[in-house]
Amino acid sequence: MVVLVDSYTSGKYLPPEFSALGADLVHVQSTSEFMSSMPTPDLSPYRAALVHEDIDKTLAQLEEYAPLCVMAGQEPGVLLADRLAERLGLPTNGTAQSEARRDKYRMGEALRAAGLHCADQFKSGDPAALVAWAEHRGEYPVVVKPLNSAASDGVYVCRDAEEVRATALRIREARTIYGDTNTEVLVQSYLQGPEYVVDMVSYAGQRYVCGVWEYHKRLLPGGRNIYDREHLLGADEGPAPELIAYVEQALDALGVRFGPTHAEVIVTPHGPALVEVGTRIAGNMHPGFHDRCTGGNQATLTALAYLAPGQFIGTYAGRRYAKRREAVCCTTSTTLSGVVDAIDQNAVDELAVLPTVDRFDMKIAPGGVIRPTVDLYSSTLRIFMSGASMADIDRDHQQIEQIKDRVYLIREQEDE
Repeated sequence: MVVLVDSYTSGKYLPPEFSALGADLVHVQSTSEFMSSMPTPDLSPYRAALVHEDIDKTLAQLEEYAPLCVMAGQEPGVLLADRLAERLGLPTNGTAQSEARRDKYRMGEALRAAGLHCADQFKSGDPAALVAWAEHRGEYPVVVKPLNSAASDGVYVCRDAEEVRATALRIREARTIYGDTNTEVLVQSYLQGPEYVVDMVSYAGQRYVCGVWEYHKRLLPGGRNIYDREHLLGADEGPAPELIAYVEQALDALGVRFGPTHAEVIVTPHGPALVEVGTRIAGNMHPGFHDRCTGGNQATLTALAYLAPGQFIGTYAGRRYAKRREAVCCTTSTTLSGVVDAIDQNAVDELAVLPTVDRFDMKIAPGGVIRPTVDLYSSTLRIFMSGASMADIDRDHQQIEQIKDRVYLIREQEDE
C-alpha cells in the first residue's frame, strides 16, 4: 500500500507506476477542499481517498492500510507527507528540515549554512523594510516573491525601490496558488545567468540523475519572467556535471534522502546558485516521453525506489540518464482573454502532424477562462517535442507560435 498526498498536476503519473509494480494506493487530501488553482486529481486509481483534518485521526486511518510509504504527489503535500511518514516509521526525509524544503527563505539559509553559493536575501512583512534592504544593498534588479508558492506565482523582477514597494504590497494582498496568505515577502539578489533544471530520484541518500534541462524564459514588461521552453542537455554536456554536483550538495544540505526532486539552478559568474528545489516529480513529466528521450523517467523510478529499493540501488544509484534524442518541453503563452467556448479541431490537427511534436496537453477546457500569461498556471498548452536535431524542433516551434492562439475559440468574459 502506497499513500500519496495531494496528487495534483504531474502527480497523476505516479499511481500507474506504483500499480504496475503491484501496489494499491490511498490518497490523502491535505485541505478540506481541493485547491481551485489546479485541476482536481483523478481519484479513481485509489482504494480510498481521505481528507486530512487532524494528524492523529489521519494516522489512525492510514495504520489500517499498513502503508509501505507515504510521499507527496505534488508540492502542497510535502509537509504533511513528511509528518505522516515520520510518525508511521516509514522511509522519509523527516520533519526536522521540512520547512526549509518549502519556505524559500529557509531553503536559502540552509544552503548558506552549508557553504553553498546562493542569492542574498531578506524577508519581512513590511514593504518599507524590504525597500530599505534593497536600497542598502544598492544593486538592482532584485527579485521579489512569496515565501511558499510555485510555478513562478507572484515572482517579479524589480528594477527600483518603487517597484519593490508596489510588488511587496501586491503579494501581501494576494494568496498563493495553494490558497495560503502571504504574511511575509521575500526579496533576493538577482541571479544573472542561464537557468537549468536538475531532476533526481533518491533512496537512502543514493541518487539517480533523471535529466538536466535548460530553461528559456521571457521577461515581460511588468517584471514577470514566464516560461517559454526547456531543452534537454546530455549528462556530460556543458554545465551539466557542475550542476549535478551542486544539486547533490544542496539536497544533502536540505536533508533530502528519499524520493523525487526537481531543482532549479542558475549558473552565475560565481558558479551555480539554487533558485529552489521541490521534493516532488517535475512539472514537465510525461513517462513515455522521458523514456524515449532519456531512457527513464521520475515517476517509474520513484515507484521502483520505494517498492524495490535493492533493485533501484543496484541498477540506478550513482548513475545518470543517457540522452537519446533532442527533446524540448514547450509551454505556450497568450495575450488572449475570455471564456473558452470550444476547441478548434483544425488547429489541434495542425499541431498533431508537426513531425517533432510527441504529444501535447491542452490546459484549458471548454467553459474555462483564458487570460494573458503571467506564470505557469496561466499558460495555455504544454507540448512535448523530440527529434534528430534542434533545427527540426526549432522549425516546428515556429509553427507552434503561429497556431497556438487558434486552438481555443473564445468569447469575451461577461462582467459579474
